[in-house]
Amino acid sequence: MRNELISLLEAVRNGAVEPGDAVDRLARLPFRDLGFARIDLLREVRQGAPEAVLGEGKTSQQVVAIVSAMLDEGVGSVLVTRADEETRAAVCAIAPDALEHATARLVWFARGVPEPRGVVTLISAGTSDGPVLHEARVRAELIGTEVVWHEDVGVAGLHRLAAVLPDLERADCVVVVAGMDGALASVVGGLVSAPVIGVPTSVGYGSAEGGRTALNAMLASCAAGLAVVGIDDGFGAGTIAARIARQSA
Repeated sequence: MRNELISLLEAVRNGAVEPGDAVDRLARLPFRDLGFARIDLLREVRQGAPEAVLGEGKTSQQVVAIVSAMLDEGVGSVLVTRADEETRAAVCAIAPDALEHATARLVWFARGVPEPRGVVTLISAGTSDGPVLHEARVRAELIGTEVVWHEDVGVAGLHRLAAVLPDLERADCVVVVAGMDGALASVVGGLVSAPVIGVPTSVGYGSAEGGRTALNAMLASCAAGLAVVGIDDGFGAGTIAARIARQSA
């Protein structure tokens, strides 16, 4: 990859390749093959969003190897999701600027975050939805947007929502994280003009069915501006919300 980059830059300097064409070629450069993983090092160039690593199903050594390779190539940020305590500790040992959120099972490096554009407001129905909310929060911040969040404002005490309405109304995109019956997403979807992304969580007893009840409720909502991601998918919601906010701004 280094030789390819040098050749491309030489061609730009000599006038053989236009700068815009060089950017297009950079977006198609090869991945880094570690044997057990093929790392896409240029996702930021193509999509404006940094790469992420799913820690679940990987050993801590594998995660460290992937993260190290990405940092060596100078990516702007790296986010590891669903990382257990051992994996988070191993990643934090790579460099002192690692950050982690134990409840959300996250560890990340933020070395080149874009200048924030747009506003994303995240709310959760209950404190137990916090891990998913903070996964969405960190992802949105790394993509480059102002993030405001409020926890535990669900329909079991709907009057609590009044205090956060100003932040909902100024948002370019809203993320609602809710388990149980998932009703908060419909409520918010009927109040704000910005797009709303519902994130059903696996929180709840009995007929909550591991988040399927909340998922179906959000999908069946009569709130026209509500879109829904998969159960516990804070990462996906944060990505989409930040892209919407940045485009809106």
